[in-house]
Amino acid sequence: MKQIALVTGATAGLGKAIAERLIHDGYRVIATGRRQERLDELAGQLGPELLPFRLDMDDAAAIAALPGSLPDGWRDVDVLVNNAGLALGMEKAQDADIANWQGMISTNVTGMVELTRVLLPGMVARDRGHVISLGSTAGIYPYTGGNVYGATKAFVRQFMRNLRCDLLGHNVRVTNLEPGMCGGSEFSNVRLRDDAKAAAVYADTKPLQPADIAETVAWVLSLPRHVNINEIELMPVCQSAGGLSVARGMKE
Repeated sequence: MKQIALVTGATAGLGKAIAERLIHDGYRVIATGRRQERLDELAGQLGPELLPFRLDMDDAAAIAALPGSLPDGWRDVDVLVNNAGLALGMEKAQDADIANWQGMISTNVTGMVELTRVLLPGMVARDRGHVISLGSTAGIYPYTGGNVYGATKAFVRQFMRNLRCDLLGHNVRVTNLEPGMCGGSEFSNVRLRDDAKAAAVYADTKPLQPADIAETVAWVLSLPRHVNINEIELMPVCQSAGGLSVARGMKE
C-alpha cells in the first residue's frame, strides 16, 4: 500500500511544492491549510491521491480531533511534514507588536507540537513513520528584527532533537530542515505586508525555491529505514551568515 503523508501549510509555497513532489513520488497526501479554495484547486490538479483537509494550526480542538476526523483509509499517517509557519514583522523587540509575537508562537510552536503529539502515538504503535519539520537558519543565526521568529525556529530545532531521544528504539525517523533565504512563496509578503518590500528582499539574488526544499524532503524520505538525517541546514550560494556587528560611537 502507498504510504500516507500529511503536509501542513500546503496551500502555497513550500507546502504546495512538497505535496506535489510527494504525489509524484507515489505517496498519498493529506494537504492541510486554512484556505479551502486553494486546497480544492490543488486536489483538482493532483487527483484522488491528494486529500484536501482544512486545518487551522491555531485551532487546538481541531488538531486534537484530526486523527478521528480523517476518512477511513487515510488515518495511518506515515509521514508528517510540519511545514506551516510564518513570520510577522521586522521591528526590533522594543518596538514589536505583541500580537505578532503571539501569532508566530501559536502557529510555529504550539500548533506544530500539538499536531506532532496527536500523530506520533500511531507511528510508534505501527513502528514506522517519519516526522519532518521546517525549521530555519533564523533559529541558528540571529539578525535584527528576527527576535521571536528566530526563537520559534530555535524551539523547532531543539524539539526535534529531543524527539530523536524519545523515539530511540522505535523505527520512527525525525528530521529538521533549516532553509535560509527562499523565494517563490508568500513568506515575505505575509511578514512585511507590502508586496514591493517583499520583492525587494530577493532583488538581484538567486534564492532557494520551494522545489529545492521539496527535493530535499524527497531525498530524506528515500533513504533506507535505518538511516536518520537529523538536521539539514541549506542556503543559496548568494547567502551567508553575517558575522558579528559592532556599534561605534556609543555614549557611556
